[in-house]
Amino acid sequence: MAEEFVLLNFFASPFGMRVKVALAEKGIEYEHKDENLFDKSPLLLLMNPVHKKIPVLIHNGTPICESLIIVQYIDEISKDKSPLLPSDPYQCAHARFWGDFVDKKIHPTGRKMLASKGEEQEAGKKELFEGLKLMEGELGDKPYFNGETFGFVDLSFVPFNVWFYTYENVGKFSMEAEFPKLVAWGKRCMEKESVSKSLADPHKIYNFVMERRKIMGLE
Repeated sequence: MAEEFVLLNFFASPFGMRVKVALAEKGIEYEHKDENLFDKSPLLLLMNPVHKKIPVLIHNGTPICESLIIVQYIDEISKDKSPLLPSDPYQCAHARFWGDFVDKKIHPTGRKMLASKGEEQEAGKKELFEGLKLMEGELGDKPYFNGETFGFVDLSFVPFNVWFYTYENVGKFSMEAEFPKLVAWGKRCMEKESVSKSLADPHKIYNFVMERRKIMGLE
């Protein structure tokens, strides 16, 4: 039986983009199915009955949910090509920590800033800056978070690179001025075909966010 992979996803999801990058890194072909997050398909509800969220990777009919878990699963079943997690147990735990940090600090604070205005938006922006500064500190002067090679933390964080344009425009700041090392890192990552072909158009994301802000009465 041939390997069959299906990805349930939404174009703007940084979490779905992670999975796309991981699949591209491993050279795994898959069927991509777009989901309407406001009218979820029966397939999504069947494959992820607990959280009812994307992304979901269906491998030979079996679902794997939650993006970082999916990425680790992909790495486990295809260890011979482009390993994403270090083999050293400590380094592996360290990488998982920063992947988790992105989910718990970067994503929620960025979302808070984009889904509010006034003082709440400024609070979200401040919290986002704190997280980005810590990410920049972890990167240091290394080409990638993993060192010389693109790895798990890079993959976990790089989808947010195409959200930076929206962060800047809504939050009224410059990523280049505030976080030059992260901007340089993002450009470096985008030189990889597995990244550039897997990430969404920043302007399309911006338009999506602005439509949502209008619906929410924030514009």
